[in-house]
Amino acid sequence: MPLAASAIYFLNLRGDVLINRLYRDDVGGNMVDAFRVHIMQTKELGTCPVRQIGGCSFFYMRISNVYIVIVVSSNANVACAFKFVVEAVTLFKSYFGGSFDEDAIRNNFVLIYELLDEIMDFGYPQNLSPEILKLYITQEGVRSPFSSKTADKPVPNATLQVTGAVGWRREGLVYKKNEVFLDIVESVNLLMSSKGSVLRCDVTGKILMKCFLSGMPDLKLGLNDKIGLEKESQLKSRPAKSGKTIELDDVTFHQCVNLTRFNSEKTVSFVPPDGEFELMKYRITEGVNLPFRVLPTIKELGRTRMEVNVKVKSVFGAKMFALGVVIKIPVPKQTAKTSFQVTSGKAKYSPSIDCLVWKIRKFPGQTEPTLSAEVELISTITEKKSWTRPPIQMEFQVPMFTASGLRVRFLKVWEKSGYNTVEWVRYITKAGSYEVRC
Repeated sequence: MPLAASAIYFLNLRGDVLINRLYRDDVGGNMVDAFRVHIMQTKELGTCPVRQIGGCSFFYMRISNVYIVIVVSSNANVACAFKFVVEAVTLFKSYFGGSFDEDAIRNNFVLIYELLDEIMDFGYPQNLSPEILKLYITQEGVRSPFSSKTADKPVPNATLQVTGAVGWRREGLVYKKNEVFLDIVESVNLLMSSKGSVLRCDVTGKILMKCFLSGMPDLKLGLNDKIGLEKESQLKSRPAKSGKTIELDDVTFHQCVNLTRFNSEKTVSFVPPDGEFELMKYRITEGVNLPFRVLPTIKELGRTRMEVNVKVKSVFGAKMFALGVVIKIPVPKQTAKTSFQVTSGKAKYSPSIDCLVWKIRKFPGQTEPTLSAEVELISTITEKKSWTRPPIQMEFQVPMFTASGLRVRFLKVWEKSGYNTVEWVRYITKAGSYEVRC
């Protein structure tokens, strides 16, 4: 069931009501007293953001020195409630010059009431886009003296923008140079055994875009995903092009994507918002291309010495390279002295995290640098537990490489004026949780 809020309260850290709005008559006016007594005074604010008291549920979030509390009397979508709070705070900040705190609320009572009437109707969320609301709520908020953000000027055609299908983009945009920047950013999550076998692996990715385009352009993005290529081969009545195809899991799109066209044609078609936005997110669990393989060998020589040998192999192409590579190799807490020998980069012992930290600023592809270290330990009589050997951790960033194999086949921009467009595409793979057991 979607969010059906009965009331919304804005409280300061003492529990005083700064402003509130009742949307339904199914809750009493003393609901804030129940929140104050059962949650704030019992110091349980940080335990769980959702609490049920009597027949009502309280969803609350702290932003700066203000608590925003939504009260519902029926079964409601919790994620929708918190999404509403985040979007509402973004809206308030756009009116208040980037600040949202107790002083901003006290200085903008009238404006906040007007906005609360627009963004929620009978407890159901409505349009929360700052660009659209500023078209017909033109009152400027009282801005913080520390805010340097200038006020956004309203544009005409408010009715068209509010009732039209493209609510995320206003008309009349003009740029001297029409450009589109597209970034595919992926994070690799890996758990590998000491012998090199993969125990767990997946890739989470997102497509980020920056659009500086005039007018109302229609963009079409083609990827080398399995479903899209199969659909294209059916439409053209010929086999799909040779090359690797990938299967995307858990795909979510920005609201600008035409889902009807995606379901029928399997291409990502959209009228983009102006500026920077996240077009889509996805996950890959099959056919992951690992950028690195780590082969560790750790020998415990009695109770006072250890030998550590680690080989890191870059699997990506020889013409590519990784940046900011950091390998953290755990050692026992009773480490007293270390000596290193590395074929590339620099290494040191960090006692604060009980690790040998090996850093390689620029890591070329198809290379195998190694680290050899001798570790001297302090012999203790009381310490009888064996060393648990935490996993080796890696940090890196590989430009122009995707662990999933995802590639942009085409990016087409159409606009009725027929202007020329410059498209830029970039790929980046980073380490999420990249761990190798010792």
